[in-house]
Amino acid sequence: MSYPPLTIHLAEGSVSLIFSPQAAQELKAAIDQLMVSLKAVAAKPTPGGGKVTPQPSLEYRHTGEVFLEIFCNPNIWPTPFAAKVLLTIRNVGIRLTTETELIHLIEDINQYLEQV
Repeated sequence: MSYPPLTIHLAEGSVSLIFSPQAAQELKAAIDQLMVSLKAVAAKPTPGGGKVTPQPSLEYRHTGEVFLEIFCNPNIWPTPFAAKVLLTIRNVGIRLTTETELIHLIEDINQYLEQV
């Protein structure tokens, strides 16, 4: 079965790739967990309240016709709205590594899931 491509908007331009709805759901679940981690980091304890517990990074990988890797360390961003992700897309003939805003990636995934 053929699905529309997932289009990810970047700071300047966009990239589209073959992606299944199931893979999009898995990515959405991973990003939802990342949002929980980002909110935990943003909710800093009161002064003298102890150390902030480091949160696990998002390291999502999808292998299909195109390899997609997304990485984000929630411990370095002050809020979920400031967070950026490192995005790598590759296949046999090309490799693209760039950074994009997490909020835009969430919007792109939600839009894709609405289409399919």
